Amino acid sequence: MLSFITRRLAATLVVLLVASFFVYMLTANSGDPLEDLRIQNDPASVAKRETLTEKLDLDTPPFFRYFKWLGGAAGCVIGQCNLGISVIRGDEPVASALANAMASTLSLVILATVLSILFGVAIGMTVALRQYSGYDYTVTFTAFIFYSLPIFWVAVLLKEFGAIRFNEFLGEPAIPWWIALGIGLVLGLIVQAVVGGHLRLRIRSAIITLVLTTGVLVLADITQWFGSPSIGIIGIALLGAGLGALMLFVTSNLTKRTMQFSVGATVLAVIALWFPLQFVWFYFNHPLAIAAVAALLAGVGVAAGFFFGGDDRIEAMRVAAITGALATAPLVLDQMFMRWGDYVQIIPLRSGVISTIGANTPILAKDEDTWMRLLDSSTHLILPTIALMIISVAGYTRYTRATLLEVLNQDYVRTARAKGLPETTVIMRHAFRNTLIPIATIVAFDFGAVIGGAIITERVFAWQGMGALFNQGLSQVDVNLVMGVFLVTGVAAVIFNILADLAYSALDPRIRITEA
Repeated sequence: MLSFITRRLAATLVVLLVASFFVYMLTANSGDPLEDLRIQNDPASVAKRETLTEKLDLDTPPFFRYFKWLGGAAGCVIGQCNLGISVIRGDEPVASALANAMASTLSLVILATVLSILFGVAIGMTVALRQYSGYDYTVTFTAFIFYSLPIFWVAVLLKEFGAIRFNEFLGEPAIPWWIALGIGLVLGLIVQAVVGGHLRLRIRSAIITLVLTTGVLVLADITQWFGSPSIGIIGIALLGAGLGALMLFVTSNLTKRTMQFSVGATVLAVIALWFPLQFVWFYFNHPLAIAAVAALLAGVGVAAGFFFGGDDRIEAMRVAAITGALATAPLVLDQMFMRWGDYVQIIPLRSGVISTIGANTPILAKDEDTWMRLLDSSTHLILPTIALMIISVAGYTRYTRATLLEVLNQDYVRTARAKGLPETTVIMRHAFRNTLIPIATIVAFDFGAVIGGAIITERVFAWQGMGALFNQGLSQVDVNLVMGVFLVTGVAAVIFNILADLAYSALDPRIRITEA
């Protein structure tokens, strides 16, 4: 494996060198970074022009300047990056600007990418299993529409209806019964289409969804939940049970008693720890406390799988541990919602709860309460995350549908069905794994590309990330800044493509990464 990684790195290094040379030369010859200063003849402008000319080494031809930049970039391998300074950012070192922009971009992009993969793959699988049904045609048509939507138009609509209108709703939250009934009816139609099967099963699924959705919305309106949202121990129990059921379904263990007991014991432990954890969160108000609790709950899952797993002990420990770690999310949401009342009082009324500008509220950026900062960051992440997801989910849905349909026609899937295996086991354990192989390629390219910054999304929502840096660098002919963004993007593309190759070996036993 080490030999394989070395060969791939060597090959891609050559590509990066050639590409970086052309990008540097094209950017350097596209204009003059000191053009504004050259038309001014006052002593201060002349002095600043001479200083920047010396710092940027503009007297040296671009061809030779590139190799000086390359030498500084090579120092990043040993932790001594020298990527020059950025003129448009007040002589700030490019490495420092990239570090700040990367933090902003990663917080925006990682969440959108992960959610896009989860929702896109899940929807694509359900569509493939309902091929040529009304549900299939509807989702396929909708995916084509979403995939073709311009991102700036989606972002503007989200700002209007997802922020302005929704903030007005939160100001005076009220859901009439007929709206609740309409929402329940729409969800019921969607659920029955996903469930499929005979008519009686579909009608029962639609009715149950209609009743539950309408009841929950009416109850939320009566209790004014949207005005003062909370989760509490009841919400923790429901969300924990849902996560446990989802894990059992994904791993094809819904009918195994040992797996049910292992996951169930883990969920019960999470519920039991809800009250003691309130004191832990209060006295250890730090992001590391979240990681510590996740590790603790994963350990509880390992213990539950060990005691209840029986012959499937190893798998039970793994599934229960993942369930315990994921159950940290509802606990974190519970703590964030506890600060909702204080948050609404702090933020300016004109900006609204769901923000449309920036990555955080300035007055809360240095708040000592971790949960308040998380809540503030979440309200700023909602709209740009949805904007990025709408198009990505459509793409992953189409890829997953096409790949799964091809896999379901393979001989080994027909053999698994002929052996009498349950359909869930056939899909999740045999077909799904091979479906992920081409998806891994798409994810690697997609995730590596978005590290460069969702330029349009960041521009619409005023995020100062990698996309904003690249746009500023191009418009002002800031060569060092453009090359810094290129370096990060290129390295990310290399790393994620190598990870995709390694994922092939993990997903398909027939693929081996040899030392030869």
